[in-house]
Amino acid sequence: MLKLQTVVSCAIVTLAVLLSANKVLGDEPATQRGSSPTQATRVEFTAFDQTRQAYYEYAPKPLDPTRPLMLFIALHGHGSNADQIFSGAYAEFNATLDAAADNNGIVIAPEYRPTTSWMGPEAEKDVLQIIEEQKSKRKFAIVVISGGSMGGSSALTFTALHPELIDGVVAMNPTANHLEYDKFQDAISESFGGTKQEIPLEYKARSAEYFPERFLNVPTAITLGSKDVVVPPDSARRFAAVLEKIGGKVLCIERSDLDHTTQYPEARRAFQFVVDAISQARAQ
Repeated sequence: MLKLQTVVSCAIVTLAVLLSANKVLGDEPATQRGSSPTQATRVEFTAFDQTRQAYYEYAPKPLDPTRPLMLFIALHGHGSNADQIFSGAYAEFNATLDAAADNNGIVIAPEYRPTTSWMGPEAEKDVLQIIEEQKSKRKFAIVVISGGSMGGSSALTFTALHPELIDGVVAMNPTANHLEYDKFQDAISESFGGTKQEIPLEYKARSAEYFPERFLNVPTAITLGSKDVVVPPDSARRFAAVLEKIGGKVLCIERSDLDHTTQYPEARRAFQFVVDAISQARAQ
């Protein structure tokens, strides 16, 4: 049983019972648990700066031509690469694959300048190019961008910069404010092209908290851990509160017993919220 308490716009979830029968919370089967990116198609392309970049493309289930086609963009975390999405070791990405399987989706896992991307200008241009290429191949009805940690932060950043390209966002354990965030600054300054003292407007432009109005037509789900010290939840919590106040469709789930991680049930709930909100908006 879960006890729920609403604080601002985040549902603070306190785990009362960890075990149910013989199943541990967060250990549900996933479509691709234990798989590897070799089961996906690696696509290489020449980026704007003439470097060779790559992403993985994968359909968890055969596509149904009678249903709307969805594109799920999955962004890996700091110090990793696109392999993380398919490793089976992360509940966040198991949930991503399962959400795609349930919703007639293709999963795209960009490298986006690994391993310390943070959605700087080069990574942003790569993702723009990937979306354009994907849309030239298939007629996608819905585009959802998601990720965990650095990937969750980057999903918010990309949407703040290009809300017209994104229909929904699932950001797990993200920061929404790069001017405030103080971890991994060497990697972020390299990615962004300078320190926050040198180019503060670049850091502001990549901070979703300053642009909640750009998410008004983009259903957004955020998952947080109250004990997270790697990417503290404060900015994402504030962002969700403001987005809710101005009329955005937002779900913010915060687990009081977790640090820098999201468990499978909360990740699946986040994806379902976004998919349902998009469907409801289009049915009106």
